[in-house]
Amino acid sequence: MNYYTISLIGSPLSEFTYESNLDINIGRVVEVDVRKRVAQGVVISQCNKPDFDTNEILSVSELYYDAKQLALASFISTYYVCSLGDAFGVMVAFDVGTSMHSHVEHGNEVSANHGNEAESTVELSQKQEEALTFLKQHKVSLLFGDTGSGKTEIYMKYFEMMLREKKRSLFLMPEISLTPQMGIRLQEHFGESVVMYHSKLTPKQKKEALKKIRNGDAKIIAGPRSTLFLPIKDLGLIVVDEEHDDSYKSSSRPRYNARDLAIYMGKLHDIPVILGSATPSLGSFVKFPYARLKGGFYSASREFIYERSAEQLSPLILNALKETLDKKEQSIVFLPTRGNFKHLICNSCGHHYECVFCSVGLSIHNKANALKCHYCNFTQAIPQRCSECHSDTLVSSRLGTAEALKSISEEFNDAKVEQFDRDVITTSAKLKKALKRFNDAETDILVGTQMLSKGHDYHGVTLAVVLGMDNMLNMGDYRAREKALASLLQVAGRSGRKKNAKVLVQSFNETFFKTYLGDYEVFLQEEKEYRKELYPPYKKLARILFAHKNGAKARESMDEMKDKLLRFSDVEIVGYGKCGVERIANKYRFEILLRADKSTDLIKAITASKVALAEVDMDPIEFG
Repeated sequence: MNYYTISLIGSPLSEFTYESNLDINIGRVVEVDVRKRVAQGVVISQCNKPDFDTNEILSVSELYYDAKQLALASFISTYYVCSLGDAFGVMVAFDVGTSMHSHVEHGNEVSANHGNEAESTVELSQKQEEALTFLKQHKVSLLFGDTGSGKTEIYMKYFEMMLREKKRSLFLMPEISLTPQMGIRLQEHFGESVVMYHSKLTPKQKKEALKKIRNGDAKIIAGPRSTLFLPIKDLGLIVVDEEHDDSYKSSSRPRYNARDLAIYMGKLHDIPVILGSATPSLGSFVKFPYARLKGGFYSASREFIYERSAEQLSPLILNALKETLDKKEQSIVFLPTRGNFKHLICNSCGHHYECVFCSVGLSIHNKANALKCHYCNFTQAIPQRCSECHSDTLVSSRLGTAEALKSISEEFNDAKVEQFDRDVITTSAKLKKALKRFNDAETDILVGTQMLSKGHDYHGVTLAVVLGMDNMLNMGDYRAREKALASLLQVAGRSGRKKNAKVLVQSFNETFFKTYLGDYEVFLQEEKEYRKELYPPYKKLARILFAHKNGAKARESMDEMKDKLLRFSDVEIVGYGKCGVERIANKYRFEILLRADKSTDLIKAITASKVALAEVDMDPIEFG
């Protein structure tokens, strides 16, 4: 009889021991009985007979995780402090039945089908060639290229090289950027060897895509963060586009960041990893060598106009929209998505309130009549007058997309105004149709959130309105400046593609935006100084969450873990208490925020102190 350690797929529980007469390979997926239910598990290791009775493995499936997937699961489990089962839960296994059939004529068939793939049809400029040469010299590198500077052509050229070497490429992009245009562009050039894999596929499409990925027909696999976990043999390159995007971070267990895991996978496979962005995160800018591609962005001229105002559809904005409509041209109206909290701004001088200890914006909690820091819980009463100019015009205005849409539609009865955000654009088909209507000039004004700023091509936009930029700049988040500037750059990049355009920015912080709009690199250099001693990439953060229907139980768990953590002198407890959003799904929520110099110190302290209710968020980006 053989004995095996089994990890249950998708389960937070630790490993179990089962028995079998069969010789089963490590990594094989098996079916086992767990409390009278059949569950899938992964064989982690063979072990000695334990001193308790064991159940028999029910059956051995055709699926298996290879050695690299096992190593990745182990890393996820250790770094993100979760079970191995949680790690396997996000991965897709290989199938013994449809493993790769890489015979020679198959490879030739690809080249023959799609024009002269061997003789490249992607033309690069000298600057792009230099950038590509630079990227090829490094294991991990950053392609820091302005909007419209031609990053995609560089990726495509690299994909061609991989095809010639009979290697496959993984192309990650934020779910929201999986635009129809990108799919069309890749498929026009690489034909059948491209597979787009994402959550909007039907079950039938997903099955078809997986078949091509498993059998090797798919040479370039493009998709959002989940694509990283597909069963790909012969991987030669990983590209993470828009690497700064928050959607690479999972908001449920395991709370991994796909960009960081892509870098770890590059090491596992010993292959290059390219991170691309027009507005890279400070972390990537500091850690990795970068190739800088300028230009493309200001090809048609853009005029920036600043309005010193809190968030509202002001007469200036409505007038600009009217002028654009009269000229039969198109506009986009951008409302930065914010967390669940409002922030206090003086409508006279633009002064805002931040935490004296953490240098992040304070959030309004009306019930408690208080301003509160979501990092360390510092609290102060909501002031009646501005502490800078003593005016009593303190406001916390914030418009929703639907509200803005209604006001604009009422103001301009004849205009065709459309909402463009996640509430309305729920499927791939809806996205295609909305973009087609806009590009065919059937829509006059597009009103939306973050979705507007992603890589969609709008050809005729001559006015971009950016509302309430200060709400974003004053968020209770150490990356608020980075996020606000990146958003403005990306929205501005969607206008003036063909004709000259105006960008109307509502903000009291004209100096800040003006200083850095032309050169994001200068901003990153200065942002380094602000982050040192306090925040990533110079420090490591971890957020521990406790949620329970009984608030007292959640608080007890937090207190118990906090007391255990106090024994670790190299880990600082920044703050603890109720979460900003105190209740979600009828569960009361508490948290602890930790800071340390090294992630190993955090992991050691958390692993030794963890209590049953604790859910760990390493490198958190959410603080509500």
